[in-house]
Amino acid sequence: MHTLSLKAMSDGLHRKQFSARELTQHFLARIARLDPQLNSLITVTAEQALAQADAADRRLAQGNATTLTGIPLIQKDLFCTEGVRTSCASRMLDRFVAPYDATVVKKLHAEAGMVMLGKANMDEFAMGSSNETSWYGPVKNPWDLERVPGGSSGGSVAAVAAGLAPVATATDTGGSIRQPAALTNLTGIKPTYGRVSRFGMIAFASSLDQGGVVARSAEDAAHVLQAMSGFDPLDSTSAERPVDDLVSGLSQPVKGLRIGLPEEFFGDGMSPGVRIAVDAAIKTLESLGATMVPVTLPSAPLSVPTYYVVAPAEASSNLSRYDGVRFGHRAESVKNLEELYKKSRGEGFGAEVQRRIMIGTYVLSHGYYDAYYLQAQKVRRLISQDFTQAFEQVDLILAPTTTDVAFRFGEKTDDPVAMYLNDIYTIAANLAGIPAMSLPAGFSDGLPVGMQLMGNYFSEARLLSVAHQYQQATAWHTQMPKGFN
Repeated sequence: MHTLSLKAMSDGLHRKQFSARELTQHFLARIARLDPQLNSLITVTAEQALAQADAADRRLAQGNATTLTGIPLIQKDLFCTEGVRTSCASRMLDRFVAPYDATVVKKLHAEAGMVMLGKANMDEFAMGSSNETSWYGPVKNPWDLERVPGGSSGGSVAAVAAGLAPVATATDTGGSIRQPAALTNLTGIKPTYGRVSRFGMIAFASSLDQGGVVARSAEDAAHVLQAMSGFDPLDSTSAERPVDDLVSGLSQPVKGLRIGLPEEFFGDGMSPGVRIAVDAAIKTLESLGATMVPVTLPSAPLSVPTYYVVAPAEASSNLSRYDGVRFGHRAESVKNLEELYKKSRGEGFGAEVQRRIMIGTYVLSHGYYDAYYLQAQKVRRLISQDFTQAFEQVDLILAPTTTDVAFRFGEKTDDPVAMYLNDIYTIAANLAGIPAMSLPAGFSDGLPVGMQLMGNYFSEARLLSVAHQYQQATAWHTQMPKGFN
């Protein structure tokens, strides 16, 4: 059952070929058998999942089920889930049990009837590009257990790539959906900022964070993104505009579309294997009727330094609430209040989180705010303007998702700058707030390569339709890692 598409699973449920309980039991058994190799889950909610599956079977029997009713799902462990631990993969929140559901959780479970199998491992507070910073240990890539799955949504992608769940939620602050999706042969989409509610999503960098989904195909992703999107009065940054029909839009043809190829994304630094795969994908889209157009995004090379001023600044502010007094881990055996703060935060946060808090505090401090933070915001505006001008010439933009395939554990942990450059192709979309996605484009040395599509604001339907048409013409997305198929 784990090789079926989401639509095929739904058809099987509606035709009574199997029940939601049987489907859930199948995935729970795979989790019990295979996840010890991957460490993709922090919490498995087997008892709750079976109860949700039984509720889904009752909805199916009553005839008021949706396409997603009874479909299993894994939630990234930064979406608050009522009665279930939400740790953000940090010791700081190891014992935090949320008293309410995030809007995304409510939409997918209470409204659509999906079944939550558990909470996915991730980089601590979503800070990382390799999923090596989790308090609960690193996640392994099912394509090669000695390599990283990417981050921060490494648990979500490893679980879906290994067939432990058909889909999973994820979040993207600088590429944390697209980069891990590329490294594990999945389709992952980060919608326009504001399209998916951030209420109940534990914040890293509030002006950049956006929830999305990872799945094995664009069609599967479209079904879930459709259900989780929409205006939320509980989120002041939520976009108050209707959501396109993402599923029926999948049939839109590629023919006639103008696709931009930014010269800044095709220069030095890309590995030959990634270059060959992306060039082949371009030829496939041309054969489907698209026209490739050279474009330029002159401010894009400034994305990484801009991001690593803006994101840590917002992180240092957001994470200040975890002090051991009001929220988070509380240290024991302290002499006074000052020591309580210091020891609680020192014990609760890992090294990468502490590094970013220090950077963020520095760039926001008196005397440096204008020199760093204000300048970064000005550059961010230029990056956004570049995209606006490019979309006056083309319908969407194509680029590689990553410079290379998945790297080995420990390869970049001692060099933060080298680690940060993993997101060199993905960060610009977050700074501009536009939708972007990664989809499988082939393999290099037996490891997956991803292709990235970026669109104008609220053009998720177009991105998904192009990805779907490409996946109708190719079979890369159907490949599963050996030992997990």
